[in-house]
Amino acid sequence: MARATGRLTGLVGMGAVALTLAGCIGGPDGGPRSGRRAPPVVAEAPPADGLPPGETGVPGPASPGTRIGTGSVKVALVVPLTGPGAMVGAALRNAAELAMEDFQKPDLQILVKDDRGTPDGAREAAQAALADGAELVLGPLFAANVQAAVGPTRAAGKAVIAFSTDAAVAARGVYLLSFLPQAEVDRIVDEAVAKGRRSFAALIPENSYGNAVEAQFREAVARKGARLVGIERYAAGNPGPAVGRLSGLIAGGGAQADALFLPDTPDGLAALDPVLAKAGFSPTRVRPLGTAVWNDPRAFALPSLQGGWFAAPDAAGFSNFSQRYQARFGAVPPRVATLAYDAVSLTAALSRQFGSQRFADATLTNPSGFSGVDGTFRFRPDGPSDRTLAVYEVRSGAPAVVSPAPRVLGPSGT
Repeated sequence: MARATGRLTGLVGMGAVALTLAGCIGGPDGGPRSGRRAPPVVAEAPPADGLPPGETGVPGPASPGTRIGTGSVKVALVVPLTGPGAMVGAALRNAAELAMEDFQKPDLQILVKDDRGTPDGAREAAQAALADGAELVLGPLFAANVQAAVGPTRAAGKAVIAFSTDAAVAARGVYLLSFLPQAEVDRIVDEAVAKGRRSFAALIPENSYGNAVEAQFREAVARKGARLVGIERYAAGNPGPAVGRLSGLIAGGGAQADALFLPDTPDGLAALDPVLAKAGFSPTRVRPLGTAVWNDPRAFALPSLQGGWFAAPDAAGFSNFSQRYQARFGAVPPRVATLAYDAVSLTAALSRQFGSQRFADATLTNPSGFSGVDGTFRFRPDGPSDRTLAVYEVRSGAPAVVSPAPRVLGPSGT
């Protein structure tokens, strides 16, 4: 492995990805539908369950056995192999195995533990992994299971790199390597302001996902010095009253907003679309904005989203990963499979260079971050992650990149 001062590079496979700790530069959850031409970005779930609505992501069969590799550094992978989420859990295990193969046999041993998709199972799995000598826990997938696993890991002084999309479970020593909607909100607001949008409105669903994105949206708009002219919430399948209350700000020649935030799933957007049209909303006058939940041909076909922008990970890395996964396991991976791949690649790279400090908080929270399948990411000291994201525009029923994902993360909180 090549080494340089302040820089760690671990090549992980046949031209696939380089996992990099770039100290010198200064700085869920579900499967894709077959045949989609959209960028393969995650459709974020409401944070409470960690998986997107309607997505299961059927993977190929997990390899037998409870250990991957025979190295001296032991790391646990706690995922559901039975019970709720078992198909996704099997794909996460497959991705971990692929990472070990691509990394060319690192001095690493992955202890695979089945949490049965339950908090009790996660607690027991974490305890068993620690008893077997695990220095770090990768997973669990669901928020409640992460909370359950943290008890024994914290008591043992070990860190967790979890896959939940619920930022509420993040904490010092509990890091989320997942597609967090908060990062998508920041990116899309930043891009809209950079392109001249100064007055924002929002129509947000009444659910846990809506709660998370509304809080981040308010903060992002204020941080950029823009104006928030109105926010309305609506119940599933009944957006009419909320649109009516907001119509004077987003429709007609007197619209005060020049951007409208619509963070809903394709099903929710399909119910919202005709109501917006009836109210006189024009996406050519007021720019629609969204998150990665827009990633679906059904959403791209909606008249109210034409010309709209949404933030999501760059497509190229997942495309490469998916091809190699399919060649190895004979099935299309769920979108979140890259999380396990990057987590294992990261632990392999860190264990090669940092000795006893390989999984210390200071090592894991290096502000320059790491480069993985889905671009550059870093763990904040308080647990959530930052990611580099691209911005896509909906054009004639398909997405097109209008702002590529940056290669380097800016200062946290900006």
